[in-house]
Amino acid sequence: MRPTREISRSPEVGGIGVFLSTTLGRLLVSIFVPAITFFVLYQVFIFLRDTQIPQWITAIIAILWGVGGVLALYTLSNYLIEQLNPSWRRRLIPFVFVGPALAILTWYLVLPTIRSFIASLYDARGINFVGLDNYIYAFTSQEMLQSYRNNFLFWMIFGTGMSVGFGLLIAVLVDRTHPIFETVCKALIFMPMVISGVGASVIWKFIYEYRPTGSTQIGLLNGIITALGFESQGWLLLQPWNNLFLVIIMVWLQTGYSMVIISAAIKAIPADLLEAGRIDGANEFQIFRSIILPSIQGTLITVTTTIILFTLKIFDIVQSMTGGNFGTQVIANVQYVQLFRQVNNGRAAAIAIILLLAVLPVMYYNLRQFGKQTEAFR
Repeated sequence: MRPTREISRSPEVGGIGVFLSTTLGRLLVSIFVPAITFFVLYQVFIFLRDTQIPQWITAIIAILWGVGGVLALYTLSNYLIEQLNPSWRRRLIPFVFVGPALAILTWYLVLPTIRSFIASLYDARGINFVGLDNYIYAFTSQEMLQSYRNNFLFWMIFGTGMSVGFGLLIAVLVDRTHPIFETVCKALIFMPMVISGVGASVIWKFIYEYRPTGSTQIGLLNGIITALGFESQGWLLLQPWNNLFLVIIMVWLQTGYSMVIISAAIKAIPADLLEAGRIDGANEFQIFRSIILPSIQGTLITVTTTIILFTLKIFDIVQSMTGGNFGTQVIANVQYVQLFRQVNNGRAAAIAIILLLAVLPVMYYNLRQFGKQTEAFR
């Protein structure tokens, strides 16, 4: 029997190989290699930003390098994690895809929120600590109290109610028409959704435009009422009705969104269910009340909360139409005035925190409803 010979192995190579083959070694490699890759990509970004080559060349290189770099980063990270044992693989693979998004959200949302809260405790220039003085101003000044009234009464209640109500009404009506007519109606009603708030404000400014009676009227509303023999009106000066005239612009923009979402939910109701109701002798109103509404309740809640979020943050329409004057002030516009016109960083930060706290419960409820709907489809 031949004696077995031991194969000599370099202790350095053997040690590195053993380390890389262990779970700890693979884990460290799967962390540091993507980190180094990201660092290299970032340095190339800095180079392209500071270089003097033509901008179009920089743009092409940035697009190719950015897309290719992100693809390489994800591919490399996924490959390295696949080398780990199954238990570590299951733990780390979600972070490969969710981790960058979480990092970006933390950097651009969480950290600015913390900094805003700290800034809200200081004076206009961020030098002297003033405690809760900025929050006291936010809950006691007449300007802020007026903005709360406008945001919650006119925009959130009336604006959301009309947007969802008209969207529901139109969705139910066009669902009973010829498919071609339904498509045309939906396209026309949804079209304003693609217009920005500022663009819509320009359009509606010509509708509300005021000229004294006897002058040539370029405003649509005043042109109609003066042709009927009435006096022209300064629609945006009539308090508090001017808030409703501004809300109509938002309703014009958002009705198409709510109509499309609600119409899709109505289409998903089984036809057998509706037919069974008709066979049982129910009229169309009873079918709407007892079958359609309960079936689309989740969708109605989601659409409502989404539009509520929009109304709480409303800014562009008010700023473009009235600048917050004539009793039309809203929370976001007060924040804009404090930050850019009065240069009061403390008050602007306090208003931002209040607005965030007002939005968070609605966002949380909206996410819960979305989760419930996702579970229902599984």
